Amino acid sequence: MPEPVPDPAREAVPHSSRLTPSPAHDFTAPMNAVLPRRRSQAWTLANCLTYGRLVAVPVVVALLFWPGEFAARWAAFGVFVAAAITDYLDGYVARAYAQSSALGRMLDPIADKLLVAACLFMLAADGTIEGPSIAAAIVILCREVLVSGLREYLAELKVGLPVSRIAKWKTTVQLLALGVLVAGPAGEALIPGSMRVGTILLWLAAALTIYTGWDYMRAGIRHAIDDPR
Repeated sequence: MPEPVPDPAREAVPHSSRLTPSPAHDFTAPMNAVLPRRRSQAWTLANCLTYGRLVAVPVVVALLFWPGEFAARWAAFGVFVAAAITDYLDGYVARAYAQSSALGRMLDPIADKLLVAACLFMLAADGTIEGPSIAAAIVILCREVLVSGLREYLAELKVGLPVSRIAKWKTTVQLLALGVLVAGPAGEALIPGSMRVGTILLWLAAALTIYTGWDYMRAGIRHAIDDPR
């Protein structure tokens, strides 16, 4: 039986440098290796501010069930002002500290619309908003429904609906009007004429609402016409 011929190349390689299983050359990760956990985006400061605005909605509604109680009015005013401040702070914190998330982008406009709609309903129910001013409240509510529908449709086309500068002014005027009207008779007793100022601001917000609503509608119609489907 012939003896095997030794391989010169193999013999030239030192035994110590051959690839043999060893702790230093083990290519399999240990079963108990701890991988770094990704921090959840749900509890960032920006999202927590938005959660606070959502929680403020039922609190303001509950307090406005006693429209004649000045203490309840001032408490509702305080909660509303805090919620309105978070409307600015959550966006600022998200941009400044890189905390933007899909969850925050979804909840932020929902929280805004719930707060505005709830306050308009309660103020109309207790007579703070009455007469012709009801029309201003209806215009604001209809615009919110319109924009929500446009955003949902354009999301299917992968088209964003950016917030214009005038829309931001509209939001500011709207929150100022609602804040004054939430204080209502309590604010009128402290500063005579405040409810009239709140009503004027409400009409101004309604006018800006019509302008921005039409602007968004034009953008939606343009994309709908260009949609090849």
